[in-house]
Amino acid sequence: VQLQASGGGLVQPGGSLRLSCAASGFRLGDYGMGWFRQAPGKEREAVSCIKNRGSPIYYSDSVKERFVISRDNAENTVYLQMNVLTPDDTAVYYCATAWVTSYGCAWRYDYWGQGTQVTVSS
Repeated sequence: VQLQASGGGLVQPGGSLRLSCAASGFRLGDYGMGWFRQAPGKEREAVSCIKNRGSPIYYSDSVKERFVISRDNAENTVYLQMNVLTPDDTAVYYCATAWVTSYGCAWRYDYWGQGTQVTVSS
């Protein structure tokens, strides 16, 4: 059982990245999924989550209008399109199973990936 996050890297402010999270060993479609991030010295925070059939979707205020979460249950993959990145978005991004509502989401502790580093810097 594994969640493999990929797509992170170094990008300039204003740039874009697309993160992918591929699941193996379990059916992604049975779970709400989320992207969480943790910056150095800060607590982990929920960035965006999507329920198992695609709705509802949650975005934190800090990424609303800039990030787009999506999922392809047939491909067992969840995506996070990140646009207009700022240095404040620098963090390790994790995908994980999640409890999801329109108002928030929480790490569910079933499955999670190893994280992918996103660094926004000029």
